[in-house]
Amino acid sequence: MTTYFSEDHEWISIDGSTGTVGITEYAQNALGDIVFVEVPEVGDDFAKGDEVAVVESVKAASEIYSPVSGEIAEVNGELEDNAALVNTSPEIDGWFFKITISDDSELEGLMNADGYKAFTAGLE
Repeated sequence: MTTYFSEDHEWISIDGSTGTVGITEYAQNALGDIVFVEVPEVGDDFAKGDEVAVVESVKAASEIYSPVSGEIAEVNGELEDNAALVNTSPEIDGWFFKITISDDSELEGLMNADGYKAFTAGLE
């Protein structure tokens, strides 16, 4: 699997034509303790850059954007009862949704792990 990162601090892990999306550890650290997550509905269509989900932390609420265009194939139902998964495992168990990618070329505008590391280093 290949993982890409957006400048909005979402990650997407690609498996065939499906991408699993969540927020990065950097984003989770900036937000603080996540207390609520609102995920999209299965079957909803989104364009790249659309607001797809919302997280609320003890500090603020923040929108989650889709790094690619496509249809929501699955959501992480665990987050409804346990939003803290995003705190403890933002890049593994704390994923938000899976999306069937409609345009693979949109991945070209995202960063690889090294690019994202350099990007976040420039923000500090």
